[in-house]
Amino acid sequence: MNDLDDFRAALRQPPEEPFAEPDLAAIMAGGTRMRRRRRVLTSVAGVAAAAVVVLVVGFAVQVRQPAPAPVAQPPAPVSTTSAPSTAAEQPMGDVIGTGIKTTRGEIVFFARAVDAPELPDVHFGLVAGFRSGETLESVLMTNEFRGSDRSFGFHATDGGELSGDEVIPVFGYFAGQAARITTTVHGKTVDASLARWTEDPNVVVFWFDPVAVPNSAVLTPLIAYDAAGKRLTK
Repeated sequence: MNDLDDFRAALRQPPEEPFAEPDLAAIMAGGTRMRRRRRVLTSVAGVAAAAVVVLVVGFAVQVRQPAPAPVAQPPAPVSTTSAPSTAAEQPMGDVIGTGIKTTRGEIVFFARAVDAPELPDVHFGLVAGFRSGETLESVLMTNEFRGSDRSFGFHATDGGELSGDEVIPVFGYFAGQAARITTTVHGKTVDASLARWTEDPNVVVFWFDPVAVPNSAVLTPLIAYDAAGKRLTK
C-alpha cells in the first residue's frame, strides 16, 4: 500500500467522537426570557435599526439581516422621509437630562410604554440614550419582569456598560417617596442623582456618576431615604 492509499483509508475512518449539535431550542428560549426584561436598542427617534442584540445568560447571540444583493436600476430622483414613530415609541412624560455630555449628545433617560400580555401589571420601561438637538437615540431599555411596575421599591436597575465609546451610567427607578438614594462602593457612600417622572411623581428615576460607580457589579444594596432622612428600605 502506498502513501496515497494510506491517506484514502484515513479519510474513510469515522471520527472518534461525534460532533454535538447545539440545543437551539434552549438557546432561543433563554433569549426570550431575557428580552422580557432588557432590550439593547440601536435606534434614532424611536426607529429600530436592522441589527438587534439578544442577550442570553453566559453568552450573546447577534442577529443580523443579510445584506440584499445589488440590483441594477435606472437613475431616479432620491427622496428621503422619516417614518412616523408609533405611540409606543414616544417618550411617556418628559425626557430627563443628566447633564453628562458626550460626543453623541447628552445622556438622557425617559419612559416608554410596554405592552406585553405575559406582564399584565407592567406598563412602562425605562430607556437610556442620547439627545442631540431634537434627536433622541435609544440605547438600552429595561423594565420590571415580574409583579407590578409601580410596587414599592427599586425597579429595573441596569447600565454600567459601554455603548460604543460612551459609558451608560448605572440607573433605575424607585416607586415611592424617595428623596435620597445611595449605595456604597469600596466602603464609600455614593449618592445618586434623582428626577421625578412627570407622568407619576411617585416614581423617582436615579442614576450614578460613572466615575464613582463604573458598573453595577461594585454596588452594595441600594438604600432609599425620604425627605426627613428616614430610611425607606431595609
